Amino acid sequence: MKYGSEVMLQPQNQNKKYEHLFSDIDQGYLKIPKFQRDFVWSQAKTARLIDSIIKGFPIGTFIFWKTREELRHVRNLGNIDLPETPKGDAVSYVLDGQQRITSLYALRKGLKITTNDKKDVDYKDIYVNLGFEPDSDEEVVSVEKPEEYSSISVYDLLNSSLVNLMKKYNDYELEKIEKYQKRLTNYDFSTIVISDYPIDIACEIFTRINTSGQELTLFEIMVAKTYDQELNFDLAREYSNLICNEAGEKDLKDAGFDTIPSSTVLQCVSAHLCQQVRRKDILKLNKREFIDSWYTVKEGIFSAVDYVRTQLRIPVSKLLPYNALLVPLSYFFIRNGGESPTNLQNKLLTQYFWWASLSNRFSSGAEGKIDTDLKKMDDILNKQPPSYRGEELDLTIDKLRWYWFSTGDAFCKAILCLYAYFEPKSFRSNSIVKIDNSWLKVSTSKNYHHFFPKSYVKKQGIEEWKGNSILNVTIVDDYLNKSEIGSKAPGYYMKKFEESNPELQNTMKTHLIDDMELYGVWGNDYETFIEKRGERILEEINKRIEPI
Repeated sequence: MKYGSEVMLQPQNQNKKYEHLFSDIDQGYLKIPKFQRDFVWSQAKTARLIDSIIKGFPIGTFIFWKTREELRHVRNLGNIDLPETPKGDAVSYVLDGQQRITSLYALRKGLKITTNDKKDVDYKDIYVNLGFEPDSDEEVVSVEKPEEYSSISVYDLLNSSLVNLMKKYNDYELEKIEKYQKRLTNYDFSTIVISDYPIDIACEIFTRINTSGQELTLFEIMVAKTYDQELNFDLAREYSNLICNEAGEKDLKDAGFDTIPSSTVLQCVSAHLCQQVRRKDILKLNKREFIDSWYTVKEGIFSAVDYVRTQLRIPVSKLLPYNALLVPLSYFFIRNGGESPTNLQNKLLTQYFWWASLSNRFSSGAEGKIDTDLKKMDDILNKQPPSYRGEELDLTIDKLRWYWFSTGDAFCKAILCLYAYFEPKSFRSNSIVKIDNSWLKVSTSKNYHHFFPKSYVKKQGIEEWKGNSILNVTIVDDYLNKSEIGSKAPGYYMKKFEESNPELQNTMKTHLIDDMELYGVWGNDYETFIEKRGERILEEINKRIEPI
């Protein structure tokens, strides 16, 4: 079997006995890779596994990857510290069967493990019912100690000396115990060993054969691949600190961009290192180059976020039409060597942002389009307008007029970004509206308000698809505005706000509503409002996407 120019060994089928399997763990030759997930199997599921082994049922095949590469791996289970691999020796990582092996090992050692929900699970508390025969239709292993029959814990079954067993059990029970012991210790565990495969192929195998029902994510693979104990690099920790650094260092949470996913960050690294961001490109990244580039890419992401917040005035990441927009932007700032963009570069970056956002650029085939857009960034770095030939954006009032408002729609998010640019102010107090990531998940968010309330529009006999236009949405400050507005006509509730806010006319300009009389607000004229606000929004969009 070949991979590129390398010849890989064929997988080897091996059967292992119980003791052999776990002596490899005790000696450091068998490791459980730690991607992101912790041990999750319950006592009940573990008991069922032991019951299947005792009955001689197949429990699936363990797949091991034998290599000299080091993956991020589990270092302790419960109160047991797992040993390091002897220096210079190859190690086998469990690619498939992690939960089963961990369960069996926990039983063998009698471990107490804290689960994800902070519950302590004692694996000594799993029992074999000595009143049943091993091949009984009944489950002979349970998490509750049988009351009607004598029993033995699986831990004692595997670890107690004959002397101690003879003190507690009669001859009939001892015969049963011996039978159960043999069933467990003589069970042939089916294993497949793949040797010296490249890590991306080994992880691809894991992804394809993983029987847990949870597909291994690209980030989880890269966490394992880039782990380096000597360099003290752990991608899971680094990403966590990038999002929220508890040590008080710069992070994305302070900037309001803490919803940026790990996949986007990986694409930023790959864009920097190889100018391509497909999954296969990321998997092929050199470990040392990845680690060495981390600080540079992180600073590039911070610079891109600073640009989005200051130049585009987008205050939080939930408003971004696409997280992918940060990839070409971070690439630009890394390649620009920390210098601020020139006036021309600012205009070109702004043009690119709005073109990509309003054209549904990354709604499909995002990876290939990012690769193409990196070349546009190269043009901007050279102070040359990138070509949009054949990709021109032609927006009309007809497209805007009745565009359905949805928080998951990139085009709507782009319009919301335009609203945010003007730093909308509170109808009531003229103070700047606070926009918060936690409020922007659904269309009923505290920050979204239909200027002509949907219930009011409905009462006027206007169809719902018209009432939910993106042009009818404004960004407001809190629930109080909604509670004061309710289903009232705008001509009515705006009079109330005018009493408390003498600057209301200027306030409304920050919502792209320049003249409430002309825009039909005082006369409660919904069609006029949509038309005039649409023209105003289209004017601002054209300023941003016009040829430079």
